[in-house]
Amino acid sequence: MRIDNRHAGRVRLGDPLLDRYLEFVEDRARPNTVLATASDLRMFFAVVRKPPVEVTSGDVLAFITAQRRPVGDGRVVRLADGEAGLSVKTIKRRLSSVSGLFSYLVMCDIVPRNPVPQGLPTRRRGHRPVPLVRSPRLLPKVLSPAEVDALFAALRRWRDRAMVEAMVLGGLRRCEVLGLRFEDLRPGEGRVFIVDGKGGHQRLIPMSPRFFRSVATYIDVERPKEAATNQVFVALKGQRRGRPLADDGLDKIVRNARQRAELAHCTCHELRHTCLTRLREAGMALEAVQFQAGHRSLDSTRVYLHLANDWLAAEYHRAAEVIDASRRIPEVTR
Repeated sequence: MRIDNRHAGRVRLGDPLLDRYLEFVEDRARPNTVLATASDLRMFFAVVRKPPVEVTSGDVLAFITAQRRPVGDGRVVRLADGEAGLSVKTIKRRLSSVSGLFSYLVMCDIVPRNPVPQGLPTRRRGHRPVPLVRSPRLLPKVLSPAEVDALFAALRRWRDRAMVEAMVLGGLRRCEVLGLRFEDLRPGEGRVFIVDGKGGHQRLIPMSPRFFRSVATYIDVERPKEAATNQVFVALKGQRRGRPLADDGLDKIVRNARQRAELAHCTCHELRHTCLTRLREAGMALEAVQFQAGHRSLDSTRVYLHLANDWLAAEYHRAAEVIDASRRIPEVTR
């Protein structure tokens, strides 16, 4: 079973039921979602090796076990969560794709039930079932001001500076940076329009003047005159010169700058986290940070309360002073 997207932009796996489901997804989701769903289903059936109509809950549990199995001798683990197998986030995404497939097949009366369990039952009545895969709640990494300065010093082009500024000063996602078009830039207003954010949601957000100055210099000095695309950021050399910059191109730019700056860590998403954390530390309302980030739920934004150390410390000491004043705790005498 393999992914075949050569025909009319369609993604196919070669199984009639899977291809029928992917066609259903294509009509309702974005291209990246379709590709991710096809990849997840391919991985699942590569492990289970059964037709969809024969899959059982036991097969799903066996798949989870296989995904959690350490790679190689098991001595290599991720520093973020100490796990040796695939990340919990990846496994949960794959289970979600598989569950979506079988929900569709149930709806079409092809299978009697969805074999993906919603969770493991508990002994205590009324309690929610235990998740199939527990997700550790990890705080995202951010860069210190000194690390951000070192990263900027390691960037070699105005194009690269502008893209990093979009993430570290505006909180844009990598795909949002690469998706910027000239008509989305509004320097007179000091704002940019995100036309294709996560989930297809749009927003109009403020942006630092530094970003617009870097973009202007990039256009005047570096951007190829023969570039015909309306995408702002393009490749500057090679066979793709003048064509829109790809995802891996921006990743490589940030990775190389991190190495030159000798930073322990730095990714595109960490630059976004850094921006949103600093905005919260500076007193920006949580709802405003939510809109700047493009989060659909405020729960996704609350993580920056934990990262904003100065804000948390100030709130704690203010509350502690009120408590101490009300209780009038006597001092210890010797």
